[in-house]
Amino acid sequence: MSAAGVITVVARWQPVEGKLGDVLALVAEMRPKSLAEAGCLGYEVYRGVDKPHTLLLLEHYLDEAALEAHRHSEHYQSLVIGKALPLLAERQVEILQPR
Repeated sequence: MSAAGVITVVARWQPVEGKLGDVLALVAEMRPKSLAEAGCLGYEVYRGVDKPHTLLLLEHYLDEAALEAHRHSEHYQSLVIGKALPLLAERQVEILQPR
């Protein structure tokens, strides 16, 4: 398998004050469902050492089609779009590909 098609998503989430625990619970539910997707190669969650209320999600997908399948999945729509996003004060997402 060539790494050329692999898509990496770097998402930085800043939960609203007092909602970190709720967001962490949603991410804990989201992670195994994402990893079960055929095109998901990795899904890691980090918490800032200097900024413990900031989360970094590092996701790897086989290709753009796998990322699109993830975005249209029931669990993404329900857990991220429906529940997590309203709890975020800030969200930054970068889509990266090896060159």
